[in-house]
Amino acid sequence: MTEIKQASSGFKALIPLFVFVFTFLGIGIYNNDFYLLPAPIAVILGIVVAFIMFKQSVNSKIETLLKGCGDSKILTMCLIYLLAGAFAAVTKATGSVDSIVNLGLDFIAIQYIYFGVFVIAAFLSISTGTSVGAIVTLAPIVVGFAGQGEISLAVLCGALLGGSMFGDNLSVISDTTIAATQSLDCKMSDKFKENIKIALPAAILTLVILVYQGFGLESDFPENVVYSYSIIKILPYILVVLLSVSGVNVFVTLFLGIISGGFLGVMYGDYSIIESTKIVYSGFTNMTEIFLLSLLTGGLAALVEKNGGIDYVLNKIKTLIKSKKSAQFGIAALVGSINLAIANNTVSIIIAGTMAKTINDEYSLNNKKTASVLDVFACITQGLLPYGAQVLMILSFSNGQIGYFDLVGNTWYLLLLFISVMLFITFNSSNSIIQKSEI
Repeated sequence: MTEIKQASSGFKALIPLFVFVFTFLGIGIYNNDFYLLPAPIAVILGIVVAFIMFKQSVNSKIETLLKGCGDSKILTMCLIYLLAGAFAAVTKATGSVDSIVNLGLDFIAIQYIYFGVFVIAAFLSISTGTSVGAIVTLAPIVVGFAGQGEISLAVLCGALLGGSMFGDNLSVISDTTIAATQSLDCKMSDKFKENIKIALPAAILTLVILVYQGFGLESDFPENVVYSYSIIKILPYILVVLLSVSGVNVFVTLFLGIISGGFLGVMYGDYSIIESTKIVYSGFTNMTEIFLLSLLTGGLAALVEKNGGIDYVLNKIKTLIKSKKSAQFGIAALVGSINLAIANNTVSIIIAGTMAKTINDEYSLNNKKTASVLDVFACITQGLLPYGAQVLMILSFSNGQIGYFDLVGNTWYLLLLFISVMLFITFNSSNSIIQKSEI
Protein backbone atom coordinates (compact mmCIF):
# COMPACT_ATOMS: atom_id res chain seq x y z
CA MET A 1 0.00 0.00 0.00
CA THR A 2 2.84 2.37 0.83
CA GLU A 3 4.53 1.73 -2.54
CA ILE A 4 1.25 2.33 -4.40
CA LYS A 5 0.69 5.55 -2.49
CA GLN A 6 4.23 6.76 -3.24
CA ALA A 7 3.87 5.91 -6.94
CA SER A 8 0.57 7.75 -7.08
CA SER A 9 2.11 10.73 -5.31
CA GLY A 10 5.03 10.75 -7.75
CA PHE A 11 2.74 10.70 -10.74
CA LYS A 12 0.61 13.51 -9.35
CA ALA A 13 3.75 15.62 -9.01
CA LEU A 14 4.03 15.55 -12.81
CA ILE A 15 0.61 17.14 -13.34
CA PRO A 16 1.93 20.75 -13.25
CA LEU A 17 4.38 19.84 -16.02
CA PHE A 18 1.56 18.26 -18.01
CA VAL A 19 -0.49 21.43 -17.57
CA PHE A 20 2.36 23.50 -18.97
CA VAL A 21 3.19 21.20 -21.90
CA PHE A 22 -0.36 20.28 -22.90
CA THR A 23 -1.67 23.83 -22.57
CA PHE A 24 1.08 25.22 -24.76
CA LEU A 25 1.05 22.40 -27.30
CA GLY A 26 -2.75 22.03 -27.29
CA ILE A 27 -3.47 25.67 -28.04
CA GLY A 28 -0.66 25.74 -30.60
CA ILE A 29 -1.87 22.66 -32.45
CA TYR A 30 -5.55 23.70 -32.34
CA ASN A 31 -4.81 27.14 -33.74
CA ASN A 32 -1.87 26.06 -35.92
CA ASP A 33 0.15 28.75 -34.17
CA PHE A 34 2.50 27.78 -31.35
CA TYR A 35 3.06 31.41 -30.41
CA LEU A 36 -0.54 32.48 -30.01
CA LEU A 37 -0.13 31.74 -26.29
CA PRO A 38 3.17 33.06 -24.91
CA ALA A 39 5.16 30.13 -23.50
CA PRO A 40 5.93 31.88 -20.16
CA ILE A 41 2.18 32.18 -19.52
CA ALA A 42 1.79 28.43 -20.02
CA VAL A 43 4.62 27.85 -17.51
CA ILE A 44 2.93 30.15 -15.00
CA LEU A 45 -0.25 28.08 -15.30
CA GLY A 46 1.82 25.01 -14.41
CA ILE A 47 3.35 26.83 -11.43
CA VAL A 48 -0.11 27.87 -10.18
CA VAL A 49 -1.27 24.25 -10.37
CA ALA A 50 1.87 23.17 -8.47
CA PHE A 51 1.17 25.69 -5.69
CA ILE A 52 -2.42 24.44 -5.42
CA MET A 53 -1.53 20.73 -5.47
CA PHE A 54 1.62 20.41 -3.39
CA LYS A 55 1.26 20.19 0.36
CA GLN A 56 4.21 22.24 1.58
CA SER A 57 3.67 25.67 3.06
CA VAL A 58 3.41 28.62 0.69
CA ASN A 59 6.76 29.92 1.94
CA SER A 60 8.40 26.55 1.30
CA LYS A 61 7.01 26.36 -2.24
CA ILE A 62 8.13 29.90 -2.97
CA GLU A 63 11.61 29.06 -1.69
CA THR A 64 11.77 25.98 -3.94
CA LEU A 65 10.52 27.98 -6.91
CA LEU A 66 13.11 30.69 -6.39
CA LYS A 67 15.92 28.16 -5.99
CA GLY A 68 14.93 26.59 -9.29
CA CYS A 69 14.74 29.97 -11.01
CA GLY A 70 18.04 30.97 -9.46
CA ASP A 71 19.95 27.85 -10.47
CA SER A 72 23.35 28.94 -11.75
CA LYS A 73 22.88 27.17 -15.11
CA ILE A 74 19.49 28.82 -15.63
CA LEU A 75 20.79 32.30 -14.76
CA THR A 76 23.86 31.81 -16.92
CA MET A 77 21.66 30.88 -19.86
CA CYS A 78 19.38 33.88 -19.27
CA LEU A 79 22.28 36.33 -19.20
CA ILE A 80 23.67 34.83 -22.39
CA TYR A 81 20.28 35.39 -24.01
CA LEU A 82 20.38 39.08 -23.09
CA LEU A 83 23.91 39.61 -24.40
CA ALA A 84 23.17 37.61 -27.53
CA GLY A 85 20.10 39.72 -28.23
CA ALA A 86 22.08 42.92 -27.77
CA PHE A 87 24.85 41.70 -30.08
CA ALA A 88 22.33 40.78 -32.78
CA ALA A 89 20.58 44.16 -32.51
CA VAL A 90 23.81 46.18 -32.60
CA THR A 91 25.34 44.33 -35.55
CA LYS A 92 22.09 44.59 -37.51
CA ALA A 93 21.88 48.35 -36.92
CA THR A 94 25.54 48.72 -37.86
CA GLY A 95 25.07 46.95 -41.17
CA SER A 96 27.24 43.98 -40.28
CA VAL A 97 24.50 41.53 -41.21
CA ASP A 98 24.01 43.06 -44.65
CA SER A 99 27.76 42.99 -45.26
CA ILE A 100 28.00 39.30 -44.40
CA VAL A 101 24.97 38.47 -46.55
CA ASN A 102 26.47 40.24 -49.54
CA LEU A 103 29.88 38.69 -48.90
CA GLY A 104 28.30 35.26 -48.79
CA LEU A 105 26.35 35.86 -51.97
CA ASP A 106 29.53 37.03 -53.65
CA PHE A 107 31.51 33.89 -52.78
CA ILE A 108 28.99 31.06 -52.34
CA ALA A 109 27.41 29.74 -55.52
CA ILE A 110 23.67 30.09 -55.14
CA GLN A 111 22.99 26.39 -55.71
CA TYR A 112 25.11 25.60 -52.64
CA ILE A 113 23.57 28.18 -50.31
CA TYR A 114 21.64 25.58 -48.25
CA PHE A 115 24.69 23.34 -48.11
CA GLY A 116 26.83 26.33 -47.07
CA VAL A 117 24.54 27.38 -44.23
CA PHE A 118 24.57 23.86 -42.75
CA VAL A 119 28.37 23.58 -42.95
CA ILE A 120 29.02 27.06 -41.54
CA ALA A 121 26.52 26.50 -38.69
CA ALA A 122 28.09 23.12 -37.91
CA PHE A 123 31.61 24.57 -37.93
CA LEU A 124 30.64 27.48 -35.70
CA SER A 125 28.68 25.29 -33.28
CA ILE A 126 31.34 22.59 -32.97
CA SER A 127 33.98 25.30 -32.43
CA THR A 128 32.05 27.21 -29.81
CA GLY A 129 30.16 24.33 -28.18
CA THR A 130 26.78 26.04 -28.38
CA SER A 131 23.94 25.67 -30.85
CA VAL A 132 22.25 28.75 -29.41
CA GLY A 133 25.34 30.85 -30.03
CA ALA A 134 25.61 29.63 -33.63
CA ILE A 135 21.95 30.40 -34.24
CA VAL A 136 22.20 33.86 -32.70
CA THR A 137 25.23 34.62 -34.85
CA LEU A 138 23.87 33.28 -38.13
CA ALA A 139 20.07 33.70 -37.95
CA PRO A 140 20.04 37.38 -38.95
CA ILE A 141 22.36 36.55 -41.85
CA VAL A 142 20.22 33.60 -42.95
CA VAL A 143 17.09 35.77 -42.94
CA GLY A 144 18.97 38.25 -45.10
CA PHE A 145 19.88 35.52 -47.61
CA ALA A 146 16.21 34.61 -47.98
CA GLY A 147 15.43 37.97 -49.51
CA GLN A 148 17.55 37.12 -52.55
CA GLY A 149 16.16 35.33 -55.60
CA GLU A 150 14.09 32.19 -55.00
CA ILE A 151 15.90 31.10 -51.84
CA SER A 152 13.54 29.42 -49.35
CA LEU A 153 13.75 30.79 -45.82
CA ALA A 154 12.26 27.56 -44.43
CA VAL A 155 15.00 25.44 -46.02
CA LEU A 156 17.69 27.90 -44.92
CA CYS A 157 16.44 27.88 -41.33
CA GLY A 158 16.15 24.09 -41.36
CA ALA A 159 19.77 23.90 -42.49
CA LEU A 160 20.76 26.38 -39.78
CA LEU A 161 18.98 24.43 -37.04
CA GLY A 162 20.34 21.10 -38.24
CA GLY A 163 23.92 22.32 -38.60
CA SER A 164 23.84 24.00 -35.20
CA MET A 165 22.55 20.88 -33.45
CA PHE A 166 25.09 18.69 -35.30
CA GLY A 167 28.00 20.80 -34.06
CA ASP A 168 26.68 21.16 -30.52
CA ASN A 169 26.18 17.41 -30.22
CA LEU A 170 29.77 16.64 -31.28
CA SER A 171 31.68 19.55 -29.74
CA VAL A 172 34.06 18.57 -26.95
CA ILE A 173 33.44 21.92 -25.23
CA SER A 174 29.66 21.69 -25.35
CA ASP A 175 27.78 21.62 -22.02
CA THR A 176 25.86 18.57 -23.21
CA THR A 177 29.04 16.67 -24.04
CA ILE A 178 30.57 17.57 -20.70
CA ALA A 179 27.41 16.55 -18.83
CA ALA A 180 27.06 13.25 -20.72
CA THR A 181 30.70 12.18 -20.37
CA GLN A 182 30.88 13.16 -16.71
CA SER A 183 27.64 11.35 -15.92
CA LEU A 184 28.79 8.13 -17.61
CA ASP A 185 32.42 8.45 -16.51
CA CYS A 186 33.98 8.22 -19.96
CA LYS A 187 36.49 10.23 -21.95
CA MET A 188 35.30 12.93 -24.32
CA SER A 189 37.42 11.49 -27.12
CA ASP A 190 35.80 8.06 -26.68
CA LYS A 191 32.32 9.56 -26.66
CA PHE A 192 33.17 11.56 -29.79
CA LYS A 193 34.26 8.40 -31.65
CA GLU A 194 30.95 6.69 -30.84
CA ASN A 195 28.91 9.83 -31.45
CA ILE A 196 30.39 10.43 -34.90
CA LYS A 197 29.17 6.99 -35.98
CA ILE A 198 25.63 8.18 -35.34
CA ALA A 199 25.85 11.80 -36.43
CA LEU A 200 28.06 11.68 -39.52
CA PRO A 201 25.81 9.46 -41.70
CA ALA A 202 22.85 11.73 -40.90
CA ALA A 203 24.90 14.84 -41.71
CA ILE A 204 26.15 13.43 -45.04
CA LEU A 205 22.64 12.49 -46.16
CA THR A 206 21.42 15.93 -45.07
CA LEU A 207 24.07 17.63 -47.20
CA VAL A 208 23.07 15.53 -50.20
CA ILE A 209 19.45 16.61 -49.76
CA LEU A 210 20.42 20.28 -49.34
CA VAL A 211 22.55 20.24 -52.48
CA TYR A 212 19.64 18.66 -54.37
CA GLN A 213 17.23 21.30 -53.06
CA GLY A 214 19.58 24.03 -54.20
CA PHE A 215 19.88 22.90 -57.82
CA GLY A 216 16.78 24.76 -58.95
CA LEU A 217 17.95 28.10 -57.59
CA GLU A 218 20.59 28.84 -60.21
CA SER A 219 18.34 29.89 -63.10
CA ASP A 220 16.19 32.13 -60.91
CA PHE A 221 19.08 34.06 -59.41
CA PRO A 222 20.28 37.32 -61.03
CA GLU A 223 23.73 37.03 -62.60
CA ASN A 224 26.51 39.58 -62.96
CA VAL A 225 25.43 41.45 -59.84
CA VAL A 226 28.02 43.40 -57.87
CA TYR A 227 27.50 43.03 -54.12
CA SER A 228 28.69 45.83 -51.89
CA TYR A 229 29.96 45.03 -48.43
CA SER A 230 32.39 46.34 -45.86
CA ILE A 231 34.96 43.91 -44.53
CA ILE A 232 35.45 46.20 -41.54
CA LYS A 233 31.80 45.90 -40.56
CA ILE A 234 32.15 42.12 -40.54
CA LEU A 235 34.86 42.33 -37.87
CA PRO A 236 32.46 42.05 -34.87
CA TYR A 237 31.35 38.63 -36.12
CA ILE A 238 34.92 37.55 -36.84
CA LEU A 239 35.92 38.72 -33.36
CA VAL A 240 33.13 36.74 -31.69
CA VAL A 241 33.99 33.58 -33.65
CA LEU A 242 37.73 33.84 -32.93
CA LEU A 243 37.20 34.53 -29.23
CA SER A 244 34.73 31.65 -28.95
CA VAL A 245 37.04 29.21 -30.71
CA SER A 246 39.91 30.38 -28.49
CA GLY A 247 37.91 29.40 -25.43
CA VAL A 248 37.30 32.92 -24.10
CA ASN A 249 34.42 33.16 -21.64
CA VAL A 250 31.11 33.54 -23.48
CA PHE A 251 30.19 36.65 -21.47
CA VAL A 252 33.45 38.35 -22.35
CA THR A 253 33.10 37.27 -25.97
CA LEU A 254 29.59 38.68 -26.41
CA PHE A 255 30.39 41.85 -24.46
CA LEU A 256 33.40 42.59 -26.68
CA GLY A 257 31.26 41.80 -29.72
CA ILE A 258 28.68 44.37 -28.60
CA ILE A 259 31.36 46.98 -27.89
CA SER A 260 33.09 46.46 -31.24
CA GLY A 261 29.80 46.56 -33.15
CA GLY A 262 28.69 49.69 -31.33
CA PHE A 263 32.03 51.38 -31.92
CA LEU A 264 31.84 50.74 -35.67
CA GLY A 265 28.24 51.95 -35.79
CA VAL A 266 29.13 55.22 -34.08
CA MET A 267 32.32 55.63 -36.14
CA TYR A 268 30.44 55.17 -39.42
CA GLY A 269 27.63 57.45 -38.30
CA ASP A 270 24.95 54.75 -38.28
CA TYR A 271 23.81 55.99 -34.87
CA SER A 272 24.97 58.10 -31.93
CA ILE A 273 26.34 56.83 -28.62
CA ILE A 274 23.01 57.47 -26.90
CA GLU A 275 21.15 55.73 -29.70
CA SER A 276 23.49 52.75 -29.37
CA THR A 277 22.38 52.26 -25.76
CA LYS A 278 18.76 52.16 -26.91
CA ILE A 279 19.67 49.58 -29.55
CA VAL A 280 21.37 47.43 -26.91
CA TYR A 281 18.30 47.66 -24.71
CA SER A 282 16.03 46.73 -27.61
CA GLY A 283 18.21 43.64 -28.03
CA PHE A 284 17.58 42.80 -24.38
CA THR A 285 13.82 43.14 -24.79
CA ASN A 286 13.86 40.95 -27.90
CA MET A 287 14.97 38.08 -25.65
CA THR A 288 12.28 38.66 -22.99
CA GLU A 289 10.17 35.61 -23.86
CA ILE A 290 13.10 33.19 -23.92
CA PHE A 291 14.51 34.76 -20.75
CA LEU A 292 11.26 34.34 -18.82
CA LEU A 293 10.63 30.87 -20.22
CA SER A 294 14.02 29.57 -19.06
CA LEU A 295 13.69 31.25 -15.66
CA LEU A 296 10.17 30.01 -14.90
CA THR A 297 10.77 26.53 -16.31
CA GLY A 298 13.70 26.14 -13.91
CA GLY A 299 11.40 27.02 -11.02
CA LEU A 300 8.64 24.66 -12.15
CA ALA A 301 11.11 21.79 -12.61
CA ALA A 302 12.41 22.35 -9.07
CA LEU A 303 8.88 22.14 -7.63
CA VAL A 304 8.14 18.93 -9.52
CA GLU A 305 11.48 17.36 -8.58
CA LYS A 306 11.05 18.14 -4.87
CA ASN A 307 7.67 16.40 -4.85
CA GLY A 308 8.94 13.22 -6.48
CA GLY A 309 7.89 13.77 -10.08
CA ILE A 310 11.30 13.27 -11.62
CA ASP A 311 12.02 10.19 -9.47
CA TYR A 312 8.70 8.70 -10.57
CA VAL A 313 9.63 9.05 -14.24
CA LEU A 314 13.06 7.54 -13.66
CA ASN A 315 11.76 4.54 -11.74
CA LYS A 316 8.89 3.93 -14.16
CA ILE A 317 11.22 3.75 -17.14
CA LYS A 318 13.56 1.44 -15.26
CA THR A 319 10.76 -1.12 -14.69
CA LEU A 320 10.25 -1.41 -18.46
CA ILE A 321 13.81 -2.53 -19.13
CA LYS A 322 14.11 -6.21 -20.12
CA SER A 323 17.21 -6.30 -22.33
CA LYS A 324 20.28 -4.32 -23.28
CA LYS A 325 18.45 -2.81 -26.22
CA SER A 326 15.48 -1.82 -24.10
CA ALA A 327 17.93 -0.42 -21.53
CA GLN A 328 19.37 1.94 -24.14
CA PHE A 329 15.90 2.81 -25.42
CA GLY A 330 14.89 3.41 -21.81
CA ILE A 331 17.76 5.85 -21.35
CA ALA A 332 16.72 7.58 -24.57
CA ALA A 333 13.11 7.84 -23.39
CA LEU A 334 14.30 9.05 -20.01
CA VAL A 335 16.32 12.00 -21.23
CA GLY A 336 13.79 12.76 -23.97
CA SER A 337 10.85 12.92 -21.55
CA ILE A 338 12.75 15.12 -19.11
CA ASN A 339 13.86 17.41 -21.90
CA LEU A 340 10.27 17.60 -23.14
CA ALA A 341 9.30 18.87 -19.72
CA ILE A 342 12.05 21.39 -19.03
CA ALA A 343 13.20 22.36 -22.56
CA ASN A 344 16.89 22.34 -21.70
CA ASN A 345 19.08 19.55 -23.08
CA THR A 346 22.01 20.19 -20.75
CA VAL A 347 19.89 20.16 -17.59
CA SER A 348 18.00 17.12 -18.91
CA ILE A 349 21.26 15.19 -19.26
CA ILE A 350 22.33 16.24 -15.78
CA ILE A 351 19.02 15.09 -14.28
CA ALA A 352 18.96 11.83 -16.25
CA GLY A 353 22.69 11.20 -15.91
CA THR A 354 22.66 9.47 -12.52
CA MET A 355 19.92 7.03 -13.49
CA ALA A 356 21.53 6.47 -16.90
CA LYS A 357 24.79 5.51 -15.16
CA THR A 358 22.91 3.12 -12.87
CA ILE A 359 21.18 1.47 -15.83
CA ASN A 360 24.44 1.38 -17.77
CA ASP A 361 26.28 -0.44 -14.98
CA GLU A 362 23.41 -2.69 -14.00
CA TYR A 363 22.95 -4.00 -17.53
CA SER A 364 26.68 -4.00 -18.44
CA LEU A 365 26.29 -1.48 -21.23
CA ASN A 366 29.14 0.36 -22.95
CA ASN A 367 29.46 3.68 -21.13
CA LYS A 368 30.72 5.64 -24.15
CA LYS A 369 27.81 4.36 -26.26
CA THR A 370 25.39 5.22 -23.48
CA ALA A 371 26.85 8.73 -23.23
CA SER A 372 26.37 9.14 -26.99
CA VAL A 373 22.76 7.92 -26.87
CA LEU A 374 22.05 10.21 -23.93
CA ASP A 375 23.47 13.24 -25.73
CA VAL A 376 21.93 12.45 -29.13
CA PHE A 377 18.38 12.02 -27.83
CA ALA A 378 18.64 15.21 -25.80
CA CYS A 379 19.82 16.91 -29.00
CA ILE A 380 16.92 15.55 -31.07
CA THR A 381 14.28 16.45 -28.49
CA GLN A 382 15.68 19.93 -27.92
CA GLY A 383 15.89 20.64 -31.64
CA LEU A 384 12.25 19.71 -32.23
CA LEU A 385 10.64 21.42 -29.23
CA PRO A 386 8.43 24.34 -30.35
CA TYR A 387 9.20 26.00 -27.01
CA GLY A 388 12.92 25.17 -27.09
CA ALA A 389 15.42 28.02 -27.22
CA GLN A 390 16.83 27.03 -30.62
CA VAL A 391 13.46 26.94 -32.38
CA LEU A 392 12.20 30.05 -30.59
CA MET A 393 15.26 32.03 -31.62
CA ILE A 394 15.08 31.05 -35.27
CA LEU A 395 11.37 31.81 -35.49
CA SER A 396 11.77 35.11 -33.68
CA PHE A 397 14.51 36.20 -36.09
CA SER A 398 12.31 35.17 -39.04
CA ASN A 399 9.73 37.78 -37.97
CA GLY A 400 6.78 35.55 -38.73
CA GLN A 401 7.86 34.65 -42.26
CA ILE A 402 7.87 30.93 -41.41
CA GLY A 403 6.04 28.82 -38.85
CA TYR A 404 7.08 25.95 -36.61
CA PHE A 405 6.02 23.22 -39.02
CA ASP A 406 7.79 24.97 -41.92
CA LEU A 407 11.00 24.92 -39.88
CA VAL A 408 10.79 21.36 -38.57
CA GLY A 409 9.60 20.02 -41.92
CA ASN A 410 12.84 21.25 -43.48
CA THR A 411 15.22 20.19 -40.69
CA TRP A 412 16.34 17.01 -42.39
CA TYR A 413 19.27 16.43 -40.07
CA LEU A 414 17.22 15.80 -36.92
CA LEU A 415 14.94 13.33 -38.71
CA LEU A 416 17.90 11.45 -40.17
CA LEU A 417 19.72 11.59 -36.81
CA PHE A 418 16.71 9.94 -35.15
CA ILE A 419 16.75 7.14 -37.73
CA SER A 420 20.52 6.79 -37.36
CA VAL A 421 20.48 6.48 -33.57
CA MET A 422 17.60 3.98 -33.67
CA LEU A 423 19.61 1.80 -36.05
CA PHE A 424 22.71 2.29 -33.89
CA ILE A 425 20.92 0.99 -30.80
CA THR A 426 19.25 -1.87 -32.67
CA PHE A 427 22.38 -3.23 -34.31
CA ASN A 428 25.02 -2.38 -31.70
CA SER A 429 23.58 -4.17 -28.67
CA SER A 430 25.09 -7.61 -28.09
CA ASN A 431 23.69 -10.15 -25.61
CA SER A 432 20.38 -8.39 -25.79
CA ILE A 433 18.55 -10.72 -23.36
CA ILE A 434 19.24 -9.92 -19.73
CA GLN A 435 19.19 -12.87 -17.34
CA LYS A 436 17.86 -12.14 -13.88
CA SER A 437 20.98 -13.64 -12.36
CA GLU A 438 23.05 -10.91 -13.97
CA ILE A 439 21.23 -8.13 -12.18
